[in-house]
Amino acid sequence: MDLILKFLFYLSGFIIIWAMIGYPISLKFIGKVYKNRRIKKDYSHQPTVTVMVVAHNEEKVILEKLNNIIELRYPKDKIEFLIASDNSTDRTNEIVRQFIEEHKDQNLRLYEVKERKGKTNAQNEAQKTVVTEYLVMTDANSILDKASIKELMAVFTSDDIAYVTGRLSIINQNSSDVSNAEANYWDSDLAIREIEGRMQSITAGNGALYACRTNDYYDFDPILCHDSAMPTHYTLNGKRAICNHDAVAYEKAGEIVEDEFGRKVRMNRIILKYIIPDIRILNIFKYRWYSYFYFGHRTCRYLLWISHITIFVTSLLLAIDYLFYSIMFFCQFLFYLLALLKFFTKSNNKYLTLVYYYCVTVFAQWVGVYNIITGKAKPFWEKAESTR
Repeated sequence: MDLILKFLFYLSGFIIIWAMIGYPISLKFIGKVYKNRRIKKDYSHQPTVTVMVVAHNEEKVILEKLNNIIELRYPKDKIEFLIASDNSTDRTNEIVRQFIEEHKDQNLRLYEVKERKGKTNAQNEAQKTVVTEYLVMTDANSILDKASIKELMAVFTSDDIAYVTGRLSIINQNSSDVSNAEANYWDSDLAIREIEGRMQSITAGNGALYACRTNDYYDFDPILCHDSAMPTHYTLNGKRAICNHDAVAYEKAGEIVEDEFGRKVRMNRIILKYIIPDIRILNIFKYRWYSYFYFGHRTCRYLLWISHITIFVTSLLLAIDYLFYSIMFFCQFLFYLLALLKFFTKSNNKYLTLVYYYCVTVFAQWVGVYNIITGKAKPFWEKAESTR
């Protein structure tokens, strides 16, 4: 029995350490070894583009978004704007219609989804009306840098590049300890994605800003999201999903823990499926670096929820007979105690905040798993007001 407990302890410990420390460090080393690999750009590549904005009840931000996208620096005769309204019941559609009427010189149109089935379904429906060569997708609460479309198109330099995502920049990093923790997370994750993209393909994108060829668009199940589904889909079909961090989208992070927790729960509505979404990923001889990237960046992170409870329970059971496991159990207990201390005292200590934020992230995975098992996982959700 002890042998099984020890095996589970070390396996879980490896998954946690590799996901949070080992893999990021290994990517930095790989990036230095292959430092000459760069994403090529061709700014003369300016194909026809449709910018799709998906919105559900976004009356607070949709006007700012509309004013933002018509100011994008891209040839006016090659860009169209499509607002896909996911069964909005507030003034979103009214605001869009009025804006279109007042800006007849712009190629703007509204697509109204009749039944709310979530963002991916709205994109699936609206995409069928697109006739341009490329499709850029962005969220209603994301403000795009004026050069963002030009930057995205510039890196579609070969037929094997099927997907390009931009960089999300958090504009309210210093508003709260929660938004600061999220911004720090994004900064570290972007560094990893940059190396993955240079080497082969990224393992996940960013819903604030990304693009694909219209002919390459794939109708995913509405429960899935493009962020996680698209890069893997294209890579497994022999193409590349990359990032160009010079294409920037600005957005607010959640300023209260309830908003960020809710967002992370929504992100984990498909966590069980995406531990290994396709058995082909394990074929390292065919998919090379991507198999390594996915295991470290996705599989291990998606297993944090079960790994933490496993290492906690096994160390507790082994602590009776072994001093080492007693120390390990105490360290974990102290770690979670620090998170509770932050929760109850609302301390601004940055170290307590990091511990608390990490624990919230893992707990959100547990809630996501619970929602999947109980059938509560849905393709749509209520937006976080502090991000608007």
